[in-house]
Amino acid sequence: MASLKELRNRIASVKATQKITKAMQLVAAAKLRRAQMAAEAARPYAERMDAILANIAGKVAGQAGAPVLLAGTGKDDTHLLLVCTAERGLCGAFNSSIARLARERANALIAAGKTVKIICVGRKGYDILRRTFAKNIIDVIDLRGARYIGYEHAEEIAQKVVARYEAGEFDICTLFYSRFKSVIAQIPTAQQIIPPQLPETKTEAAGTNTPVYEYEPDEDEILAELLPRNLATQVFRALLENAASEQGARMSAMDSATRNAGDMIKKQTITYNRTRQAMITKELIEIISGAEAL
Repeated sequence: MASLKELRNRIASVKATQKITKAMQLVAAAKLRRAQMAAEAARPYAERMDAILANIAGKVAGQAGAPVLLAGTGKDDTHLLLVCTAERGLCGAFNSSIARLARERANALIAAGKTVKIICVGRKGYDILRRTFAKNIIDVIDLRGARYIGYEHAEEIAQKVVARYEAGEFDICTLFYSRFKSVIAQIPTAQQIIPPQLPETKTEAAGTNTPVYEYEPDEDEILAELLPRNLATQVFRALLENAASEQGARMSAMDSATRNAGDMIKKQTITYNRTRQAMITKELIEIISGAEAL
């Protein structure tokens, strides 16, 4: 049985840990609101850009001069997985769920005879995936120095991906991130961004007026500018969704850790009191026994 001093040290240690987890929970709650607002604000812009891109792409799809970023290489031999995770841990299953989705996709592609390459955005994803796919990881992008995620970070990542695509290093690129739903729910998501999987344009019912859009300059020039920007926008959206999901997951994880620490303190306190009472009772028995012997 542990001594009273050991029990006091355990209780003090758990109380110190509880203060840390409570502080981390409050910090995550403060950061969550801003991250959630940024993620929700980015969704309409990204969705609208997809819709406009789909409208323009519908006119040039299948043509010989269609941009390569839109039409693809015509092959699916080499796949690039762009895995976005957090730079820090202590956020529950946030990082592991994204890495698990990427690992399942990579295993399926390898089993089908495809070549898999991985770019990790965030150290935690790299730490998880390197155990199995160390040879497949071709780049690691570290964002620990960034206080806030900005569009310039997403644009830099998109430029690296486009440069590798134009160099013929891969045929299909899939983006992995966690979509924010609520504080307790984050959805791991896989989105193909090269060539983009655009939403189908809705056709109007027969007999109704269908809007016709005319673009200037022509569609090819617009797509040449819009496709790289759409790629950066989708990456930026993923980073914002990740930021909100990370803070929500950390808030939930630290709340659970704080409550678990409280339960542990109660159990240790009960054990301490029982041990102390047993020692007091033992000393009283010894005193009484000694008095009777006299």
